[in-house]
Amino acid sequence: MISASHSWKVYLRYRVSPIQTGFRGYSDKCGKPEKPVATPKKQKVHVNPHVGRSYKVGEVRRYSPFHYPEQSKVEWVVARLDDILNWGRKGSLWPLTFGLACCALEMMHYAGPRYDMDRYGMVFRGTPRQTDVIIVAGTVTNKMAPILRKTYDMMPEPRFVVSMGSCAIGGGYYHYTYSTVRGCNRIIPVDIYVPGCPPTAEALLYGMLLLVKKVKRMRLCQTWYRH
Repeated sequence: MISASHSWKVYLRYRVSPIQTGFRGYSDKCGKPEKPVATPKKQKVHVNPHVGRSYKVGEVRRYSPFHYPEQSKVEWVVARLDDILNWGRKGSLWPLTFGLACCALEMMHYAGPRYDMDRYGMVFRGTPRQTDVIIVAGTVTNKMAPILRKTYDMMPEPRFVVSMGSCAIGGGYYHYTYSTVRGCNRIIPVDIYVPGCPPTAEALLYGMLLLVKKVKRMRLCQTWYRH
């Protein structure tokens, strides 16, 4: 037979204390552990990668909006078509010289063998109908403004504008002159600004490389498909 003292020792050994109930999750009623409550899973919301999201340092920015798992074949084809067209555009930018002042000398230096813009597929053309980029280098006067606009309208789409020098950006030294346009962006839309008085040929090269990066992220076909 089991003595009363032995039963009491067994009870003291296996009993559940209030401290154990709080920390180990035991129930006060039956002494069995409670089942954990399952948390509902959050549904993934697919949005445009450029809207409502902050990118970490070193993270690659995806320039295509069709990167979610449920994308259709048509969306994938349209995104890849944009990649192919942008690859061709960024490797064959043909600029048009529109030199108006001393900044045009640095633009000529940029075309020389020291910087060699031909290695990037950039070749100066003499007609706006065969160019992709117009480089406005120098002071734009009121008399030259309609010629600049007409030249820009003759360029085929897609077309880009590089504003080179302080005079082309905001009037520069002649900002308060009655015959000067205070920035060529009042006449044509500008994509890249190259500040300086005058900027060096290396600065123009850096601006053109930024334009190449912008062309790489164009989404003309995707925008057409979504609208």
